[in-house]
Amino acid sequence: MPVYINSYFCGAGLFDVGLRNAGLEVLEAYEIDEAACQTYRHNHGSHVKHVDLCEQLVLEQDMCDGMVFTYPCTKYSTIADIHGTRTGDELFLHALRHLAIAQPEFYIVENVPGMRKFPVVMEAMTQLPDYEVQVLCPVKANLWLPQNRDRVIIVGTRRAFSIRPPTNHKAVPLRDIIERNAQVTVPGAVAARLSGKYRDRPIISDPAKGDIAPTCVAHYTKDKSTRLVVDRGYPLGVRPYTVREYARLQGLPDSFHFPVSDTEAYRQIGNGVPVPFGEWVGQEMTRYMNQHFQVAD
Repeated sequence: MPVYINSYFCGAGLFDVGLRNAGLEVLEAYEIDEAACQTYRHNHGSHVKHVDLCEQLVLEQDMCDGMVFTYPCTKYSTIADIHGTRTGDELFLHALRHLAIAQPEFYIVENVPGMRKFPVVMEAMTQLPDYEVQVLCPVKANLWLPQNRDRVIIVGTRRAFSIRPPTNHKAVPLRDIIERNAQVTVPGAVAARLSGKYRDRPIISDPAKGDIAPTCVAHYTKDKSTRLVVDRGYPLGVRPYTVREYARLQGLPDSFHFPVSDTEAYRQIGNGVPVPFGEWVGQEMTRYMNQHFQVAD
């Protein structure tokens, strides 16, 4: 049976790639950033709406089996402590509003593990009446991909269901995502950081040694010198990751294109959810729906 979902704060649609790979059908997607909508439309279709979800009425939307929320994580992350902005935000309240009014059969919330530091947010996302809720943390990208990235996944279902934790015994190695004869600009900050002119040294990953990359960040265009990969074809022996390599680190296929600037592409990739996360949780939700709603022959 088809399983229909609505995707909220969908960004460029990385998570939706995984959900669709798992057989779920996205009826409507909602995103406030027009450049991200442009990429989404290019790869998924016209069902994405450029809208501020704070102004979107629930009952004006298509009804669905499940709702997926990947609201921005910057206010929950540990890096926000450094900048004094780790305050949480109120976007989760709009997820709660949607769930309370629509009462879908299931919902999925994805965010950084730091969200658990906010008891009001966690109470809203895990204590809804009539839902069986499971919190899975950390879900690690390096089960599938050569990237260090941990996330919390919250799943609520209206009926009892045991989610199988993700397993994978053959993660993609970093050497398999590296482009041959990669073309990427090496900013002067790379040499400066390598020589110790910055407080922090760069994180250098060597595919030949089995290293994996650090977390893909949205501000990579501004901080290319912080995350480097070994490449003997470049004068310094290291270089930044290309846009395509960055996309591969998130599990995107090469058929996924970015009709935007490289700056926007890096930002959209860094803000996205790894594709295998969507495939795993999407498969579990398909199994849930089949288990409870499969029509007998």
